[in-house]
Amino acid sequence: MIKISPPWKILIILSCLATMAMYAETMLIPAIPTLINDFNVSYGLSSWILTSYLIAGAVMTPIAGKLSDIFGRKKILLIIMSIYTLGVLVGGLAEDFLTMIIARTIQGIGLGMFPIAFSIIRDQFPRERISITTGIITSMFAAGSVIGLSVGGLIVHEYGWKMTFFTIIPIAILLLWMIRRNVRVSETGTPPHSKMTIGPDMKPDTANNNTQFKANQRFYSQIDIKGSILLAITIVSFLLSLTYLQTPSAEDQSFNIAEVGSLNPDSAINQITPFLIIGIVSLLLFIYQERRSKFPLIDFRIFLKPPILLSNLIIMIVGLSMFMVFQTVPILVQSPAPIGFDENAITTGMIQLPFAIVLLVFGPTSGFIISKMGSIKPIILGAILTAAGFFILFLFHSTEIFISVGLAVLSTGLSLASVGAVNVTILSTPIEFTGVTMGISTMLRIVGSSIGPALAAMYMQTNQSLIDIQGITTTVPSSFSFGLIFFTALMFSVAAIVMSIVLGKKLLVRT
Repeated sequence: MIKISPPWKILIILSCLATMAMYAETMLIPAIPTLINDFNVSYGLSSWILTSYLIAGAVMTPIAGKLSDIFGRKKILLIIMSIYTLGVLVGGLAEDFLTMIIARTIQGIGLGMFPIAFSIIRDQFPRERISITTGIITSMFAAGSVIGLSVGGLIVHEYGWKMTFFTIIPIAILLLWMIRRNVRVSETGTPPHSKMTIGPDMKPDTANNNTQFKANQRFYSQIDIKGSILLAITIVSFLLSLTYLQTPSAEDQSFNIAEVGSLNPDSAINQITPFLIIGIVSLLLFIYQERRSKFPLIDFRIFLKPPILLSNLIIMIVGLSMFMVFQTVPILVQSPAPIGFDENAITTGMIQLPFAIVLLVFGPTSGFIISKMGSIKPIILGAILTAAGFFILFLFHSTEIFISVGLAVLSTGLSLASVGAVNVTILSTPIEFTGVTMGISTMLRIVGSSIGPALAAMYMQTNQSLIDIQGITTTVPSSFSFGLIFFTALMFSVAAIVMSIVLGKKLLVRT
């Protein structure tokens, strides 16, 4: 018989995964302008440093959730963590842009560990403590961000961006060892005090829990490979359409010397039309596949329930907002004056640090607030504060101090909205579907996160200005492009406010 580890011990160990992942990501963020120069790529293509990682994660997370339901949480968690560690190693050894993208894709597969970690924690804690444990994990994400932004800029500046990868490898190996040695959980995916729901092709077996679990395994024994492929094609196609909305080079005769405008409309349409067609067709096929599949990647019967759908859309906007900031602020800070601040990687980390510090404070605080007030009021307040943060960035992004203030307000809002929305999703999901549903939620957060940097990079690539630096003429994103990025994020935040109000009404009707 498996000896179950104490819940809080499991929570501490698995929370360290969140710290490591955000430490890894935020350490790399100040290096984005350096990577653009080292690999000699456009702003549009540079977004794939984040996007390739996120797309792989978006496809893998629901698969990982389902695999963990079939083969056991701990086993799949260890396998995916090993893949993540390999991706980090390849990233540190990358000498060209293609190798970097391959490394980031392998690393992105490792994002599948988070729905598994959430599922393990859900299995270990009673309902009334879920919001608190979710807040603790969120705060550990923030702790990783604080460490990454404060240390990452220094490492990039002093030792180069490759060192950011190499510092992660020993941490990942240590966590693998700790999970293997210290985390012992029931591999049925169901807590001891809960009844397992009988599937449609299963018969009750009260005498033998093992027989019942094997029946559950048979019910979930197929993975929706077709759906996974179609989902990947859909996401990649739409993001490539954003990437190829690019400005022509300075040598192009249509290039305006005074101010670089948008790409010629006819040329842009010719470039992106094939990707849009492929994306639309694959999206329709994906929906068709999921509706007819006996073992869907996304079970629309669960996902389309209003509380789960609305809370997941809010989670998606949270991911979009966060990674849009991660892509934009380093380039803004390190762009030459008068458009940017002409600063280095260290200053970039310091300007973004309030974002991470506030998230560190409000992560666990949000959990306690939600446990006392419920989920809806904090979600609405969080959405309003997110909009306020982007409003500050939209109006005052020409001043470093106001960027930090805007990021701090934004971080407060994202924390409240995120923890509240995750809590609604978890509590609205039947316990036997937790792994799958948290996989879907994580996938949608990552889809939003992948859209954020691609959209920001598209704005920066299609709206550029020529400036003279010591007699050399070069192009950089225009001030208008940064304003457009923050205004777009503001509109998404307003949409989140509306969704949170509707979500509150739906939950009120249910109760």
